[in-house]
Amino acid sequence: MDKKYDLIIVGAGPIGIACALEAQKRGWSCTIIEKGTLVNSLYHYPKGMQFFSSSDNLELDNIPFLCKEPKPFRSEALQYYRVVAQSRNLNIKLFERVNTTHKTPDGNFSITTSKGAYRCSNLVIATGFYDYSNKLSIPGEELEHVRHYFDDAHFYANQRVAIVGANNSAVDAALQCYRAGAKVEMIIRGDSIGERVKYWVRPEIINRIADGSITAHYQSHLKEIHDDHLLISTENGTEKLDIHYVLLMIGYRPDYDLLKQAGVTFENDTMQTPKYDPETLETEVKGLFLAGVVLGGLKTNAWFIDNSRDHGVKICDAIQKRA
Repeated sequence: MDKKYDLIIVGAGPIGIACALEAQKRGWSCTIIEKGTLVNSLYHYPKGMQFFSSSDNLELDNIPFLCKEPKPFRSEALQYYRVVAQSRNLNIKLFERVNTTHKTPDGNFSITTSKGAYRCSNLVIATGFYDYSNKLSIPGEELEHVRHYFDDAHFYANQRVAIVGANNSAVDAALQCYRAGAKVEMIIRGDSIGERVKYWVRPEIINRIADGSITAHYQSHLKEIHDDHLLISTENGTEKLDIHYVLLMIGYRPDYDLLKQAGVTFENDTMQTPKYDPETLETEVKGLFLAGVVLGGLKTNAWFIDNSRDHGVKICDAIQKRA
């Protein structure tokens, strides 16, 4: 018979790790199941990305996060969370996708994955959102030269690159591609760069647009993508832009299939917000909890590492009170 855990956590990001650390302190049997690598979303952030938050706001369980500058870079965060997980000897099963979860008649959870089956008394879903990109559902979106993620600007050197979006991911990609020698054109639905762009970055992108180094097409949206050009709709009609690559930096969403399959229900709002108790983070399914950014649904700017680090304590307190 499969081993039964006190707690299983789906997602080995910073908040999943925080939940496991708290369960470990209470002496509970616990494992994390992660479909990718450790802190998979952070791993897929652009190389050279710098966090908005200072390192002390990203620390887990009072373990010091030391870095060269007040705001750490991606590589430093990867090292920090790797060291935390390894030094605390957390039980983490990597590259194992959860296929099904369901409540059994005895009140426990049964979980099947790509590699096995598990049982647990309590379940936490802390899957984040960065692994699932939003789609425009337009012709050409699935072409090979269209990307929903930005990795390294060197790849785009001397290329014509169209970047769709006006917030942090789009702005970071635009500036890095420009510095690498790409011809950058930004396609922006609104009439300005997003207000949530990092305060030390926003002036630079505005200046590069003002001096013509980067072209911005405001109040425009992408209509079609072809092999060597795209069509955008502007105030003046349809325009054709010759391009080599298209970066669709239009945001990301939670794994709604997993949430629904687990029995999570949702508020009747445009953000598809999961229903949960704000004090305990428990969903309407007894013993099923949510942690981290997944709580915000499509409102992906509501929860961060900074304000989610205590979710493990909230959840474990709720479980312990019930025992």
